[in-house]
Amino acid sequence: MADRYEGSFFGRRIGKPLTPRREALMKRELPRLGLDLGRPAPADLRDLFETDIRDICVEVGFGGGEHLLHRARSNPRTGFIGVEPFVGSMAKALAAIVEEGLKNVRLYDDDAVTLLDWLPEASVDLAYQLYPDPWPKSRHWKRRFINRLNLSRYARAIRPGCEFRFASDIDTYIDWTLRHCRDHPQFEWTAETAADWKTPWEGWPGTRYEAKAIREGRIGRYLTFRRV
Repeated sequence: MADRYEGSFFGRRIGKPLTPRREALMKRELPRLGLDLGRPAPADLRDLFETDIRDICVEVGFGGGEHLLHRARSNPRTGFIGVEPFVGSMAKALAAIVEEGLKNVRLYDDDAVTLLDWLPEASVDLAYQLYPDPWPKSRHWKRRFINRLNLSRYARAIRPGCEFRFASDIDTYIDWTLRHCRDHPQFEWTAETAADWKTPWEGWPGTRYEAKAIREGRIGRYLTFRRV
């Protein structure tokens, strides 16, 4: 198990109790919109969606869902797969998806490692991991999601020539990610100037974690890696 997961990548899954309305919504709608990894993935992930889809984007750890929902609204022909193990965050995003009738989002509420292993090879056109848990204490760095094995998982799922995007406000995690991607033969950093990694991507809506970082005096960094 240690070779497969290299540590635990998230802590508590349940925070404050859900309201009765949110709890009922989760019971009713998550089975419909959630992915069943007990079944083989379709050869073409576009078949997961009940609308005309052109390409596939995965967001690992979507938190409050601000970025996932914004992208889904702005890109109705992109199919989004959002991964989030925390019940409160999943319930919040699920409520918005149902209320707005978004047909281009599917969800997974457990460990992203399992989802990445389930995806067909070269099936994803873009992947995001935004403001993940930094595990800031050095003794916990082994729990950071970015590591050799998980980068290989991303590389297997992402089409060659497509992108993996990572954002964090923690300098040690930025350095950690740059070093791991530099050492991985299937990723190359696309930055050519300092502005390339200090500027959010086009159409960036911000996230609540980014807003918290700004309030506390930290600056986000936005890294783009090409799958080679």
